[in-house]
Amino acid sequence: MILTVTLNPSIDISYPLASSFKLDTINRASITRKTAGGKGLNVSRVLAEAGQEIIATGFIGGLQGQYLLEQLEKQNIDSRFFHIKNETRNCIAILHDGLQTEILERGPYIDLDEAYGFIYHMQIICPQCQVMTISGSLPQGLDKTYYHRLISMANTFRKKVVLDCSGAPLEAILRSAEKPTVIKPNIEELALLLGRKMEVRDTFLKEALKNELFKGIEWVIVSLGGQGAFAKHHDKFYRVTIPKVSVINPVGSGDAAVAGIAWALAGEDDAINLLKKANTLGVLNAQEVLTGHVDMRHYSDIFNQIIVEEV
Repeated sequence: MILTVTLNPSIDISYPLASSFKLDTINRASITRKTAGGKGLNVSRVLAEAGQEIIATGFIGGLQGQYLLEQLEKQNIDSRFFHIKNETRNCIAILHDGLQTEILERGPYIDLDEAYGFIYHMQIICPQCQVMTISGSLPQGLDKTYYHRLISMANTFRKKVVLDCSGAPLEAILRSAEKPTVIKPNIEELALLLGRKMEVRDTFLKEALKNELFKGIEWVIVSLGGQGAFAKHHDKFYRVTIPKVSVINPVGSGDAAVAGIAWALAGEDDAINLLKKANTLGVLNAQEVLTGHVDMRHYSDIFNQIIVEEV
């Protein structure tokens, strides 16, 4: 069983415009797409499509939260969210002229009672899983150490944790005593963490991942976009090469990769298979119109084209 945690989920609303986007006037959308959004829910959907048993949790509130639950139920995802007083947020994307303009709400404020209530909620469901994924931003009201509490709990229960966040929350975790099993920064996030420009060369990346900041973390997997990935597992390093494919929508490919990592950890796969599963799902997501979706009919074909080399 895999537990996915999304503390700041959203209703993602997409407005494709047939004509150019104009300011200070009316723009009409012929189609409106609404989906249950948030990085962790992308992970949930991909895992469900891969046939894995999952529980999805996080904070939800109001009518927006109810809509989110209904969407997850339609997708046969077991959702056990913690209800809060404030409304779940919207994230709006306006698609125009080959571009995408986004309006992202900050999300609900989580008060102290709700913050502690969710910790208790997690203590009930965490023992039921083998692996926990934690994805995305923190809602208002929670400080940067909140993920530390969740990871500490998972470690107490001897659960594996895949952490996919950035900025101050990630840095706080890296400097704490409680470590996740896996972190998955992209190359830009790695540069911010280390305070220097990154080069996509094996020798350079090996040296970067030897930094004391990553001490105690079993897996550091760096996403390189279309160039694949570079990973450190204990004291070994791997370069991952992915096939050239027709990319339709790369958004959510990192979340799909997190799903693959969690799937492999739950199955106690070896390092090679873990990296191949993660990157296969990432590539499959990039070939879909909708974010956080994969067509498993093409899984074996892509999996067999992915090359993992120890370097």
